[in-house]
Amino acid sequence: MASDLDTVRVLRALFNDMPRAPQGLSHDATMDWIRRSMTDFPGGELAYTIEHITRNSLLDIVLRLREDGYLKDDQAFDQAVKQLETPEGRKTFADWCINAQKSVDATARLLNRAKRAWHEPAPLFIADPAAVRRFIDGRPTGPGALFAEYVMRDDVREIGVFETEPEAIHEFDWGFIAEEPGGWNIYVAEIWRRGSVGHFDRMLGAWRLETTHALPRGERRAPHVPPGLTEDMGITRFCALSLQTQTWPADPAVRRWVGEVFITHMLPVMAARALDENYNFPAQVMELN
Repeated sequence: MASDLDTVRVLRALFNDMPRAPQGLSHDATMDWIRRSMTDFPGGELAYTIEHITRNSLLDIVLRLREDGYLKDDQAFDQAVKQLETPEGRKTFADWCINAQKSVDATARLLNRAKRAWHEPAPLFIADPAAVRRFIDGRPTGPGALFAEYVMRDDVREIGVFETEPEAIHEFDWGFIAEEPGGWNIYVAEIWRRGSVGHFDRMLGAWRLETTHALPRGERRAPHVPPGLTEDMGITRFCALSLQTQTWPADPAVRRWVGEVFITHMLPVMAARALDENYNFPAQVMELN
């Protein structure tokens, strides 16, 4: 087990360059100082929060490796602690963790695929035509049960995803869409219930597969994306995927495409592929990300 000294050393290495409140402040003064630090942090409060979450995740990983992995070796542990003291070192260590996890995940998928014939997963849901029409017509439902479930998550509240209420909420039986000036953020219940962070890359890969490659069965090509509509990884809004448009309010034709093509046909298949851990996206698709 990692000792208290090990924990202190890793904490000091990870947080040595994060702002710290001066000693001797009252509780209220300390809270004011923290709020100012978050606001003044490069990138603002969201960047500050994500940075804290990232460094705390690295703390958990290092201590676990100290207990069960290669960092049980004292020399290797000393080198890792030294590496974590700088932004460059932390990025290198984080990249190593991500690549190691990808290798593990890829190996697991290959093993699973070797056990059974490859298959195309069934769409995650069937879109309700009336709900799609309501979205196309610009008639938001407002927050519903799924929105309430999402905003009560500890990670969502910690990051403050909906501290500013979106312009409109469109709730469906599979999740909801938060509409903001410039586009739409798509939240899929089955994805956030399984841990959104692990599916950012896979949802973007699913979009790339739908929009830039012939589908695996080869019988048709993916639908054409309207000019001015672009995708973005959902990590900044803690969602499955973001769609952005150059003009706002959006061109009615673009809005109709999002409803009739993306929500109705693309999203059910994309979400199913992203959630199926045995589904292996073509390497060239993931490289585009």
